[in-house]
Amino acid sequence: MKLGVFTTLLSNLPLEKALAYFKSLGIEMVEIGCGGYPGNAHADPEILLNDAKALDAFKGLIKEYDVGISALSCHSNPVHPNKAEDKAADETIRNTILLAEKLGLHQINTFSGCPGDHEGAKYPNWVTCPWPNDFGYILDWQWNEVLIPYWKDLVKFAKAHSVDKIALEMHPGFCVYNTDTMLKLREAVGPEMGANFDPSHLIWQGMEPVAVIRALGDAIFHVHAKDTRIDKYNTARTGVLDTKPYADEINRSWIFRSVGYGNDELYWKDMVSNLRLVGYDYVLSIEHEDSLMSQNEGLSKAVKTLKNVLITESTGEMWWV
Repeated sequence: MKLGVFTTLLSNLPLEKALAYFKSLGIEMVEIGCGGYPGNAHADPEILLNDAKALDAFKGLIKEYDVGISALSCHSNPVHPNKAEDKAADETIRNTILLAEKLGLHQINTFSGCPGDHEGAKYPNWVTCPWPNDFGYILDWQWNEVLIPYWKDLVKFAKAHSVDKIALEMHPGFCVYNTDTMLKLREAVGPEMGANFDPSHLIWQGMEPVAVIRALGDAIFHVHAKDTRIDKYNTARTGVLDTKPYADEINRSWIFRSVGYGNDELYWKDMVSNLRLVGYDYVLSIEHEDSLMSQNEGLSKAVKTLKNVLITESTGEMWWV
């Protein structure tokens, strides 16, 4: 496994300065935002697809700093009921796929998206319970009339451009947010659909990351290294469904933390060991969103923790048998 980082952490810096800093910490791979919620500060597909010199310069920086690109990320809502939002997200995803093809990459990361509750809706409607029965009707419409048809069409486009792995981050607020919904969409669309496994979103929903790893198996295409700390006192009072602002840390039921500050090293070692058990041997890409730590401190401490956690060598034969 390799140590990576999601470069949006340093969107305030030019790509070259960001790469120099990441390299100084021992980062081996970078995940680069190409639009949508992560922005495109380090890779704007509209520029790189239409300017050969800009594309060559981009490739040159990646080569100069000797890092691999783990994935291009364009997290957005391509099935948004607002047609302008829907169109913009879809264009971003397709341009990201075209850029991946130019770079010789076979994978992108994004969200599944979430439609509204009918054709004329204005906002997404994330359904989280089966009753009253209205919610079941909404789910049926969302999945069978919007979500599955969209992703079947998108996969055809991706495969035509040599991208055969679309890694969805399981995130509340979108139709794919847990193990069952991930596997449901994969079964309906095909093996090109998989997970960008981010334990931070699972932890606060009450899931056990190791159980999810074992259930997903080879459907795990990419891994985010991000932690969550549950505040047991606030959770005991209000539960984990928390809409307070992320900046209101002391009153929230949970907050995102740098790796090692939500759960200890043993917790992360168990995750990494189980990733190896299911055959995952790619990247752990640090996504630093810890509001209690600076960009530098949060990343550097996550790097230090993960260097103790990662399994980097092949096992070889069982010499003790």
